[in-house]
Amino acid sequence: MSSTAPAAVHASIDRNLITQRLAAAPSLEELLTLDDIERQVMLAKDGTPRPAAVLLLVVNHPASRSVVFTQRTAHLADHAGQISFPGGRCDAEDCTPERTALREAEEEIGLRPEQVEVLGRMPDYHTGTGYRVTPIVGWAEGPLAYRPDPHEVEEVFEVPLAFLLDPRNHHHETAIQRGRLRRYWAVPYGERYIWGATAGMLKNLQFILTT
Repeated sequence: MSSTAPAAVHASIDRNLITQRLAAAPSLEELLTLDDIERQVMLAKDGTPRPAAVLLLVVNHPASRSVVFTQRTAHLADHAGQISFPGGRCDAEDCTPERTALREAEEEIGLRPEQVEVLGRMPDYHTGTGYRVTPIVGWAEGPLAYRPDPHEVEEVFEVPLAFLLDPRNHHHETAIQRGRLRRYWAVPYGERYIWGATAGMLKNLQFILTT
């Protein structure tokens, strides 16, 4: 599969292929070659991370496929104003990351669990805020009507899957944070800037589905 032909990549990606690729996904150590290896390894070994899960939802439209994102409200204590996937911390009653991701998606954007077909998991992603995030990949038939929680979500939007699977749209960037050089992935899309853990998980998805 060509990594330089986004239209061809998009046309060949369906729920069956996604399910197959997730089932045969490389290990976290192999995926770390795509990220800041030292930082991810350090975070994975730093104490006991808090479990969380996000829903990476592929929406099947008649002529295209897209992925759902949320723009967080500006007043939140954590990651205010940033772009993320629906998701959050695992509650005591959540028995699996899948349940967490579906519950959070319903709370944040009004997506009912029965609307989502879970296709599989991606390797956990460790964040600098102390979370071990399990990305759950889902599939839904579009169009979808979203009902964002105004306390948490400023806006819900979709980005074409073909754009996200084109490696030319993934940028490895650096910044000085707290006196240290940090490397991170970014996926700019128009006026939107997807970066950090969300972009890192997108890079892993692109690697899993197109290599």
